[in-house]
Amino acid sequence: MLDDLGLTTNDYNYGQAIFYVSFLLAELPSQLISKWLGPDNWIPIQMVSWSFIASLQAFITGRKSFFLTRCLLGTLEGGFIPEQILYLSYWYTSAELPARLSWFWVASKATDISSAFLAYALLRLRGLFGAAGWQWLFFLEGLLTATIGVFSWYYLPPGPTQTASAFRGEEGWFTARQERIMVNRVLRDDPSKGDMHNRQPVTPAMLWECLADWHLWPVYLLGLTAFVPQYPMTAYLTLQLRSIGFDTFDTNLLVVPPLCLYIIQLLFWTWLSERINERFLLATVGQLWSLPLLIALVGLPLVAPAGLRYILIGLLVGFPYVHAILVAITSRNAGTVRTRTVASALYNMCVQADNIIGSNIYRDDDKPLYAHGNKVLIGFCIFNVMLFVATKFFYVSINR
Repeated sequence: MLDDLGLTTNDYNYGQAIFYVSFLLAELPSQLISKWLGPDNWIPIQMVSWSFIASLQAFITGRKSFFLTRCLLGTLEGGFIPEQILYLSYWYTSAELPARLSWFWVASKATDISSAFLAYALLRLRGLFGAAGWQWLFFLEGLLTATIGVFSWYYLPPGPTQTASAFRGEEGWFTARQERIMVNRVLRDDPSKGDMHNRQPVTPAMLWECLADWHLWPVYLLGLTAFVPQYPMTAYLTLQLRSIGFDTFDTNLLVVPPLCLYIIQLLFWTWLSERINERFLLATVGQLWSLPLLIALVGLPLVAPAGLRYILIGLLVGFPYVHAILVAITSRNAGTVRTRTVASALYNMCVQADNIIGSNIYRDDDKPLYAHGNKVLIGFCIFNVMLFVATKFFYVSINR
């Protein structure tokens, strides 16, 4: 794709940065709209909207159209993740939320895996009607996502007590007794969820209340740096595999094992954090896992076997992802539903800023090994370990 459009690695970096800046800026407005319209309405609208732009990527012709579509995609996708968090919080208690969130990201990575197999097939359409394989990939995947978005419009209920509809069934999903049990258990866990319904907007005063809550600032800071060490290799995975000698079709299949490892680690570490009731210290595992792999990649010579480099890259991409743990911490400590709406958006904005930082570490003049970039990532790993430990002691001290 980059060669067809005459783009460089730096252009790709700029495109990623544009996407995440747009995503970040749209995060809070989108979350406020979701709180007003209800996530059951706003999520499908978002999905259909960004799918239309995703399909239009098949028609980009150069640098300007590439940057434009990245901007539009970021704007339309912004807020999607915290909306999912808010929606799930209507159904589950704070203790149940981390595991459910981990399955949300499992579904995301499972989509990446299925997309890899789909890409393996669709890229073979190269030349059909004069279009490149990547053009068919963008166009058809966008149509598929739009179809799912339309389906979700009819499928998603506003909440556990409003599941009856012509599409979902006139009787709803639960009996009246089951609905009372679901609502009572959620309210006993968090009484603030009884203060408002899911169509009530957030006021400016409540927005300021959440912004001024310094108790959550350490978690926001973690969101800003925690995933920088792994982001560049994840974003450049296919380009890295191509650069060490694998062809396009093999590359699409070789991304699958790292993603499977990622899913296993995501589920295991999220489960373990609830099992042993430890979060911040446990979350250092992602940094401690990545640090020796980055050191090995820096020391690996250019002539090293492609298989060895692939193993190191795959292990780095399949790192222990603790995002669900941090998201659950934010949701659990954000107070009322309205402030939780804003806190989730603020945390995710920090994560998108994290991605912006990560997308500018691998530079065109540093390829193909990105040795300088990997040294920077090593520094981030060390910093993050210290930050997780400091955050742990911060919360222990204020809760005494």
